[in-house]
Amino acid sequence: MEINDHAYTSTTYDKCNPVDFPYKLSADEVEEFVKLRVSNKYLFSGRKNTSMWAWRAILKHMGLQHKMTHSQASKKWENMKKRYKGLKNPSDGTKGLPGAWPYFHLLDDAMEGRLEGSAPILKAFPAYADFPPIFKPKKRKLSVVTSPPAPEIEVSLNGDGDDDDNETVDDGSREMERALQEMEHGRDVMEGERRMMEREKQVMERERQVVERERQVLQREKAALDREFAAVDRDRASLDRERAIVDRERAVMERERALVEKDRDAVRRDQLALEREGAGPGGLSEPKERTEEVTENGGDEKDSVVKDRTEKFINLFEKLIENF
Repeated sequence: MEINDHAYTSTTYDKCNPVDFPYKLSADEVEEFVKLRVSNKYLFSGRKNTSMWAWRAILKHMGLQHKMTHSQASKKWENMKKRYKGLKNPSDGTKGLPGAWPYFHLLDDAMEGRLEGSAPILKAFPAYADFPPIFKPKKRKLSVVTSPPAPEIEVSLNGDGDDDDNETVDDGSREMERALQEMEHGRDVMEGERRMMEREKQVMERERQVVERERQVLQREKAALDREFAAVDRDRASLDRERAIVDRERAVMERERALVEKDRDAVRRDQLALEREGAGPGGLSEPKERTEEVTENGGDEKDSVVKDRTEKFINLFEKLIENF
Protein backbone atom coordinates (compact mmCIF):
# COMPACT_ATOMS: atom_id res chain seq x y z
CA MET A 1 0.00 0.00 0.00
CA GLU A 2 1.44 3.38 -0.96
CA ILE A 3 1.47 6.18 1.53
CA ASN A 4 0.15 9.58 0.65
CA ASP A 5 2.95 11.77 -0.66
CA HIS A 6 1.25 14.82 0.80
CA ALA A 7 1.68 13.38 4.30
CA TYR A 8 5.32 14.48 4.22
CA THR A 9 4.44 18.08 5.14
CA SER A 10 7.43 18.74 7.39
CA THR A 11 9.55 19.60 4.35
CA THR A 12 8.95 22.56 2.14
CA TYR A 13 10.28 20.93 -1.02
CA ASP A 14 7.12 21.17 -3.07
CA LYS A 15 6.01 24.42 -1.47
CA CYS A 16 9.30 26.18 -2.12
CA ASN A 17 9.65 24.80 -5.64
CA PRO A 18 6.22 25.13 -7.23
CA VAL A 19 5.73 24.15 -10.82
CA ASP A 20 3.25 26.53 -12.30
CA PHE A 21 3.20 24.69 -15.64
CA PRO A 22 3.46 20.91 -15.06
CA TYR A 23 5.87 19.12 -17.37
CA LYS A 24 4.14 17.09 -20.09
CA LEU A 25 5.71 13.68 -20.67
CA SER A 26 6.31 12.47 -24.19
CA ALA A 27 5.09 9.07 -25.37
CA ASP A 28 8.52 7.47 -24.83
CA GLU A 29 8.82 9.08 -21.40
CA VAL A 30 5.37 7.80 -20.42
CA GLU A 31 6.36 4.27 -21.42
CA GLU A 32 9.62 4.48 -19.43
CA PHE A 33 7.72 6.08 -16.53
CA VAL A 34 5.26 3.18 -16.35
CA LYS A 35 7.93 0.49 -16.76
CA LEU A 36 10.08 2.00 -14.01
CA ARG A 37 7.08 2.26 -11.67
CA VAL A 38 6.11 -1.39 -12.24
CA SER A 39 9.66 -2.77 -12.10
CA ASN A 40 10.46 -0.86 -8.89
CA LYS A 41 7.22 -1.43 -7.02
CA TYR A 42 9.25 -2.88 -4.14
CA LEU A 43 10.34 0.70 -3.32
CA PHE A 44 6.74 1.62 -2.53
CA SER A 45 6.65 -0.39 0.70
CA GLY A 46 4.13 1.84 2.48
CA ARG A 47 6.55 3.01 5.14
CA LYS A 48 7.00 6.66 5.93
CA ASN A 49 8.39 8.77 3.08
CA THR A 50 9.19 5.70 0.93
CA SER A 51 6.83 6.88 -1.82
CA MET A 52 8.57 10.25 -2.01
CA TRP A 53 12.05 8.73 -2.16
CA ALA A 54 10.94 6.12 -4.73
CA TRP A 55 9.39 8.73 -7.04
CA ARG A 56 12.49 10.90 -6.73
CA ALA A 57 14.68 7.93 -7.69
CA ILE A 58 12.51 7.31 -10.77
CA LEU A 59 12.54 11.01 -11.77
CA LYS A 60 16.31 11.19 -11.32
CA HIS A 61 16.82 8.08 -13.47
CA MET A 62 14.70 9.69 -16.20
CA GLY A 63 16.49 13.04 -15.82
CA LEU A 64 13.26 14.81 -14.83
CA GLN A 65 14.22 15.77 -11.27
CA HIS A 66 14.24 19.48 -12.23
CA LYS A 67 11.02 19.29 -14.24
CA MET A 68 8.63 17.34 -12.00
CA THR A 69 8.11 16.89 -8.30
CA HIS A 70 7.46 13.60 -6.62
CA SER A 71 3.90 14.72 -5.89
CA GLN A 72 3.25 15.43 -9.56
CA ALA A 73 4.73 12.06 -10.51
CA SER A 74 2.52 10.31 -7.99
CA LYS A 75 -0.52 12.21 -9.17
CA LYS A 76 0.33 11.36 -12.80
CA TRP A 77 0.46 7.66 -11.92
CA GLU A 78 -2.80 7.76 -10.00
CA ASN A 79 -4.57 9.58 -12.84
CA MET A 80 -3.34 7.03 -15.36
CA LYS A 81 -4.54 4.14 -13.18
CA LYS A 82 -7.90 5.85 -12.68
CA ARG A 83 -8.36 6.38 -16.41
CA TYR A 84 -7.34 2.80 -17.15
CA LYS A 85 -9.82 1.42 -14.62
CA GLY A 86 -12.54 3.66 -16.05
CA LEU A 87 -11.98 2.26 -19.54
CA LYS A 88 -11.46 -1.29 -18.33
CA ASN A 89 -14.55 -1.45 -16.12
CA PRO A 90 -16.92 1.45 -16.89
CA SER A 91 -19.11 2.39 -13.94
CA ASP A 92 -22.24 2.80 -16.07
CA GLY A 93 -21.92 -0.73 -17.45
CA THR A 94 -21.33 0.43 -21.04
CA LYS A 95 -18.48 -0.93 -23.08
CA GLY A 96 -15.41 1.30 -22.95
CA LEU A 97 -13.31 2.39 -25.89
CA PRO A 98 -9.72 1.45 -25.01
CA GLY A 99 -8.51 2.62 -28.43
CA ALA A 100 -9.46 6.18 -27.54
CA TRP A 101 -6.56 6.35 -25.04
CA PRO A 102 -3.12 5.50 -26.50
CA TYR A 103 -1.74 4.24 -23.19
CA PHE A 104 -4.50 1.75 -22.40
CA HIS A 105 -2.57 -1.33 -23.56
CA LEU A 106 0.57 -0.08 -21.76
CA LEU A 107 -1.36 0.19 -18.48
CA ASP A 108 -3.07 -3.13 -19.17
CA ASP A 109 0.34 -4.82 -19.46
CA ALA A 110 1.48 -3.03 -16.32
CA MET A 111 -1.54 -4.05 -14.25
CA GLU A 112 -1.37 -7.65 -15.50
CA GLY A 113 2.29 -7.91 -14.47
CA ARG A 114 3.68 -8.29 -17.99
CA LEU A 115 6.07 -5.32 -17.60
CA GLU A 116 7.85 -6.54 -14.49
CA GLY A 117 11.60 -6.58 -15.07
CA SER A 118 11.29 -4.44 -18.22
CA ALA A 119 13.23 -1.54 -16.62
CA PRO A 120 16.33 -1.22 -14.39
CA ILE A 121 15.99 -1.82 -10.67
CA LEU A 122 16.65 1.45 -8.82
CA LYS A 123 17.77 2.33 -5.34
CA ALA A 124 16.06 5.05 -3.34
CA PHE A 125 18.04 7.18 -0.88
CA PRO A 126 16.56 9.72 1.54
CA ALA A 127 18.66 12.54 0.13
CA TYR A 128 18.03 15.76 -1.71
CA ALA A 129 20.93 15.75 -4.17
CA ASP A 130 20.20 16.72 -7.75
CA PHE A 131 16.84 18.18 -6.72
CA PRO A 132 16.05 21.90 -6.55
CA PRO A 133 17.31 23.29 -3.23
CA ILE A 134 15.00 24.71 -0.63
CA PHE A 135 14.91 28.49 -0.47
CA LYS A 136 13.21 30.35 2.32
CA PRO A 137 12.86 34.11 2.36
CA LYS A 138 14.99 35.81 4.92
CA LYS A 139 13.42 37.84 7.69
CA ARG A 140 14.09 41.49 8.18
CA LYS A 141 13.74 43.48 11.35
CA LEU A 142 11.99 46.81 10.97
CA SER A 143 11.96 49.51 13.58
CA VAL A 144 8.77 51.48 13.77
CA VAL A 145 9.31 54.79 15.62
CA THR A 146 6.25 56.45 17.05
CA SER A 147 5.66 58.94 19.77
CA PRO A 148 6.18 57.74 22.40
CA PRO A 149 8.86 55.34 21.05
CA ALA A 150 7.54 51.82 20.53
CA PRO A 151 9.54 48.63 20.88
CA GLU A 152 11.00 46.95 17.80
CA ILE A 153 8.54 44.78 15.96
CA GLU A 154 9.75 41.82 13.92
CA VAL A 155 7.93 41.53 10.66
CA SER A 156 8.28 38.46 8.49
CA LEU A 157 8.29 39.05 4.77
CA ASN A 158 6.62 35.74 4.06
CA GLY A 159 3.87 36.31 6.57
CA ASP A 160 4.63 33.18 8.60
CA GLY A 161 5.27 34.95 11.87
CA ASP A 162 8.29 32.75 12.83
CA ASP A 163 10.84 33.88 15.40
CA ASP A 164 14.65 33.92 15.38
CA ASP A 165 14.83 30.31 16.51
CA ASN A 166 13.46 29.23 13.14
CA GLU A 167 16.41 30.90 11.39
CA THR A 168 18.80 28.74 13.39
CA VAL A 169 16.79 25.66 12.47
CA ASP A 170 16.81 26.70 8.80
CA ASP A 171 20.58 27.21 8.87
CA GLY A 172 21.00 23.75 10.36
CA SER A 173 18.68 22.31 7.72
CA ARG A 174 20.68 24.00 4.97
CA GLU A 175 23.94 22.66 6.39
CA MET A 176 22.46 19.19 6.57
CA GLU A 177 21.15 19.54 3.05
CA ARG A 178 24.57 20.63 1.77
CA ALA A 179 26.17 17.64 3.51
CA LEU A 180 23.59 15.32 1.99
CA GLN A 181 24.17 16.90 -1.42
CA GLU A 182 27.91 16.30 -1.10
CA MET A 183 27.27 12.70 -0.12
CA GLU A 184 24.91 12.29 -3.04
CA HIS A 185 27.47 13.86 -5.37
CA GLY A 186 30.11 11.42 -4.15
CA ARG A 187 27.68 8.58 -4.65
CA ASP A 188 26.95 9.81 -8.18
CA VAL A 189 30.69 9.94 -8.93
CA MET A 190 31.08 6.38 -7.69
CA GLU A 191 28.02 5.36 -9.68
CA GLY A 192 29.52 6.94 -12.80
CA GLU A 193 32.79 5.10 -12.26
CA ARG A 194 30.88 1.87 -11.69
CA ARG A 195 28.95 2.36 -14.93
CA MET A 196 32.19 3.10 -16.77
CA MET A 197 33.70 -0.09 -15.38
CA GLU A 198 30.57 -1.98 -16.44
CA ARG A 199 30.89 -0.58 -19.98
CA GLU A 200 34.58 -1.50 -20.10
CA LYS A 201 33.67 -4.95 -18.82
CA GLN A 202 31.05 -5.30 -21.55
CA VAL A 203 33.59 -4.17 -24.18
CA MET A 204 36.12 -6.69 -22.89
CA GLU A 205 33.45 -9.40 -22.90
CA ARG A 206 32.57 -8.62 -26.52
CA GLU A 207 36.26 -8.70 -27.46
CA ARG A 208 36.63 -12.02 -25.62
CA GLN A 209 33.68 -13.40 -27.57
CA VAL A 210 35.24 -12.21 -30.85
CA VAL A 211 38.56 -13.86 -29.91
CA GLU A 212 36.71 -17.04 -28.94
CA ARG A 213 34.89 -17.11 -32.29
CA GLU A 214 38.18 -16.57 -34.13
CA ARG A 215 39.77 -19.36 -32.08
CA GLN A 216 36.92 -21.70 -33.01
CA VAL A 217 37.32 -20.77 -36.68
CA LEU A 218 41.07 -21.49 -36.46
CA GLN A 219 40.36 -24.83 -34.80
CA ARG A 220 37.94 -25.77 -37.59
CA GLU A 221 40.50 -24.76 -40.22
CA LYS A 222 43.21 -26.74 -38.41
CA ALA A 223 40.93 -29.78 -38.30
CA ALA A 224 40.29 -29.41 -42.05
CA LEU A 225 44.05 -29.17 -42.70
CA ASP A 226 44.63 -32.26 -40.56
CA ARG A 227 42.05 -34.15 -42.62
CA GLU A 228 43.72 -33.00 -45.83
CA PHE A 229 47.15 -34.07 -44.51
CA ALA A 230 45.70 -37.47 -43.59
CA ALA A 231 44.23 -37.81 -47.10
CA VAL A 232 47.62 -36.87 -48.61
CA ASP A 233 49.34 -39.45 -46.42
CA ARG A 234 46.85 -42.10 -47.54
CA ASP A 235 47.42 -41.18 -51.19
CA ARG A 236 51.18 -41.30 -50.64
CA ALA A 237 50.93 -44.74 -49.04
CA SER A 238 48.77 -45.93 -51.94
CA LEU A 239 51.33 -44.60 -54.43
CA ASP A 240 54.11 -46.32 -52.53
CA ARG A 241 52.22 -49.60 -52.67
CA GLU A 242 51.57 -49.18 -56.40
CA ARG A 243 55.24 -48.31 -56.96
CA ALA A 244 56.30 -51.44 -55.07
CA ILE A 245 53.93 -53.53 -57.22
CA VAL A 246 55.36 -51.94 -60.38
CA ASP A 247 58.90 -52.60 -59.15
CA ARG A 248 58.05 -56.23 -58.48
CA GLU A 249 56.47 -56.61 -61.92
CA ARG A 250 59.50 -54.94 -63.48
CA ALA A 251 61.82 -57.34 -61.66
CA VAL A 252 59.71 -60.28 -62.87
CA MET A 253 59.87 -58.96 -66.42
CA GLU A 254 63.64 -58.49 -66.12
CA ARG A 255 64.01 -62.10 -64.97
CA GLU A 256 61.78 -63.30 -67.81
CA ARG A 257 63.77 -61.22 -70.28
CA ALA A 258 67.00 -62.71 -68.96
CA LEU A 259 65.53 -66.20 -69.38
CA VAL A 260 64.44 -65.34 -72.92
CA GLU A 261 67.92 -64.03 -73.66
CA LYS A 262 69.37 -67.25 -72.34
CA ASP A 263 66.98 -69.27 -74.48
CA ARG A 264 67.81 -67.14 -77.49
CA ASP A 265 71.54 -67.67 -76.92
CA ALA A 266 70.96 -71.38 -76.56
CA VAL A 267 68.97 -71.45 -79.79
CA ARG A 268 71.71 -69.52 -81.55
CA ARG A 269 74.31 -71.91 -80.26
CA ASP A 270 72.22 -74.85 -81.43
CA GLN A 271 71.77 -73.18 -84.79
CA LEU A 272 75.50 -72.58 -85.12
CA ALA A 273 76.15 -76.16 -84.10
CA LEU A 274 73.74 -77.38 -86.73
CA GLU A 275 75.34 -75.13 -89.30
CA ARG A 276 78.77 -76.42 -88.37
CA GLU A 277 77.56 -80.00 -88.60
CA GLY A 278 76.07 -79.27 -92.02
CA ALA A 279 79.30 -77.64 -93.24
CA GLY A 280 81.48 -80.69 -92.21
CA PRO A 281 82.73 -83.55 -94.49
CA GLY A 282 79.91 -84.63 -96.60
CA GLY A 283 78.04 -81.37 -95.74
CA LEU A 284 74.33 -81.15 -95.97
CA SER A 285 74.30 -83.66 -98.79
CA GLU A 286 74.90 -86.45 -96.37
CA PRO A 287 71.36 -86.52 -94.94
CA LYS A 288 69.99 -86.15 -98.47
CA GLU A 289 72.14 -88.91 -99.75
CA ARG A 290 71.16 -91.02 -96.77
CA THR A 291 67.58 -90.20 -97.41
CA GLU A 292 67.90 -91.12 -101.05
CA GLU A 293 69.61 -94.28 -100.08
CA VAL A 294 66.88 -95.10 -97.62
CA THR A 295 64.28 -94.28 -100.25
CA GLU A 296 65.97 -96.17 -102.91
CA ASN A 297 66.76 -99.00 -100.72
CA GLY A 298 63.37 -98.92 -99.00
CA GLY A 299 65.08 -97.97 -95.68
CA ASP A 300 63.59 -96.48 -92.66
CA GLU A 301 61.67 -93.26 -93.50
CA LYS A 302 61.03 -92.53 -89.85
CA ASP A 303 64.38 -90.82 -89.23
CA SER A 304 63.84 -88.41 -92.10
CA VAL A 305 60.40 -87.38 -90.78
CA VAL A 306 61.79 -86.76 -87.27
CA LYS A 307 64.54 -84.57 -88.61
CA ASP A 308 62.14 -82.52 -90.70
CA ARG A 309 59.90 -81.99 -87.72
CA THR A 310 62.91 -80.99 -85.59
CA GLU A 311 64.00 -78.38 -88.11
CA LYS A 312 60.47 -76.96 -88.32
CA PHE A 313 60.25 -76.77 -84.55
CA ILE A 314 63.58 -74.93 -84.32
CA ASN A 315 62.47 -72.45 -87.00
CA LEU A 316 59.20 -71.77 -85.26
CA PHE A 317 60.95 -71.32 -81.91
CA GLU A 318 63.38 -68.78 -83.43
CA LYS A 319 60.50 -66.81 -84.92
CA LEU A 320 58.74 -66.83 -81.54
CA ILE A 321 61.85 -65.50 -79.79
CA GLU A 322 62.33 -62.76 -82.41
CA ASN A 323 58.70 -61.59 -82.04
CA PHE A 324 58.78 -61.56 -78.23
